[in-house]
Amino acid sequence: MNKPLDPITLPAVTDSAVSQWPDVDSLYRRFDALVKQPIRPLKRDALNKVMGYFDERCQGSRRLSEEAKKYIPGGVQHNLAFNHPFPLAIAQAKGAHLTDVDGNRYIDFLQAGGPTLLGSNHPAIREQVNRILDDCGPVTGLLHEYEVKLAQLVCELMPGVDMVRLLGSGTEAVMAAVRLARAYTRKKWVIKIGGAYHGWSDQLVYGMRLPGTGRMEAVGIPRGATAHTQESPPNNLDALRRRLQINRLRGGTAAIMVEPFGPESGTRPVHPDFNRQLRKLCDEFDTLLIFDEVVTGFRAGLGGAQAYFNVMPDITVLGKCLTGGYPMAGAIGGRRDVMQLLAGGIGTSARRAFVGGTLSANPLSCVAGYYALLEARKLNAPALAGRAGDRMRKGLEEIINRRGLPYVAYNMGSIVHLQTSGVLLLDTSNPLKLLRARNEAKSRKHMMEEMGAAYTAHGLITLAGSRIYTSLADTDDVIDDALERFDAVFQLV
Repeated sequence: MNKPLDPITLPAVTDSAVSQWPDVDSLYRRFDALVKQPIRPLKRDALNKVMGYFDERCQGSRRLSEEAKKYIPGGVQHNLAFNHPFPLAIAQAKGAHLTDVDGNRYIDFLQAGGPTLLGSNHPAIREQVNRILDDCGPVTGLLHEYEVKLAQLVCELMPGVDMVRLLGSGTEAVMAAVRLARAYTRKKWVIKIGGAYHGWSDQLVYGMRLPGTGRMEAVGIPRGATAHTQESPPNNLDALRRRLQINRLRGGTAAIMVEPFGPESGTRPVHPDFNRQLRKLCDEFDTLLIFDEVVTGFRAGLGGAQAYFNVMPDITVLGKCLTGGYPMAGAIGGRRDVMQLLAGGIGTSARRAFVGGTLSANPLSCVAGYYALLEARKLNAPALAGRAGDRMRKGLEEIINRRGLPYVAYNMGSIVHLQTSGVLLLDTSNPLKLLRARNEAKSRKHMMEEMGAAYTAHGLITLAGSRIYTSLADTDDVIDDALERFDAVFQLV
């Protein structure tokens, strides 16, 4: 059964990875103001100078990019690697910095999409990984000591996790979580909070990035694959209740899936009591609650967002956060009675949720994850990275206000959002507004890409020009250096 709900108590400021939750109502008013006015991009002459940086200083990256296009669709293997006007080729990652093949050095606020909470290529993890590679290599296909140690540590740290099944990626973990929820409840409907990204499996490429967009990005995916996937707007509990009521007449809802900070790592932040109300709805309608903690797991604190909000999901999805940036990172964890349906082998129940993965839980990934989490606990990394995020957000707000810009900066600890174009904040609450959003999205997305290019040309690597992940490596000096660079970019607007 679910663990009982205690009165909501957010962690103390002194030791929390998230020192305070932003004023959500105020943020949405500012979002609304941002998208209602014309975009404020770089001046065209300034943009020409930005492009000149790539022409003059990034010739090695350009050559590799052109070569990549011959063999890789679009020239990149995943979206994080795209950078306007072309991808940078990185030669060295260390701590708070990246260095490209042309010798240009950048402050790294991408942090591989969030998992490197300790900073890139941390020596304590690298030493242990090298030891395991010397002893047994990256994979055996059989049980390994660190497979058990990592699972045990995750169960110890995350209050909603009694058992863990390690997998190869966040996308795999989401697939497994949905299958497990349907197997356990014997129900088929799955509701996601619209606008969230839960990987690229067929059934979850639905309502991505912008709420209300349904199958807009489901190219190549048969309608049957998403026939039992639904979305509900963030922060709208009445709409979610209505959907649950309708589904109950049609066999019931297997699970509600949510990014606990809000869609796209809090790009559309939820109210601080939202997850608690989701838990109550799930209990009322006999539905499982799935927390996608691919980003918030350990970054929101070693206990994840579930510990921060004191709300226990039935299933937790983990991804790249699990192994400190090393590959094959994914897992689902949860209540013991739910997780037991994953048990395989001779003598297990005939009714089980089938989940595979030959290279899952390999020694390399498990030793990396185990020591990354130990090091994060020893060094208080989530809290220190969160304080760096606070310093970054305060500095960005000062620059934005001083320069009279409509941009919006806010943070949840070490996850810092910088909205300049508002492309992911467009209103899609009705068909007319959705049409307008689709028409505006292209120009606003292009502005975001141009801003990202300007940040890069000023020595800053961000996630798509709109998200910043801070880490343990981001000292006050690093953050202050970065703020001077952001100020130089905003001077070009």
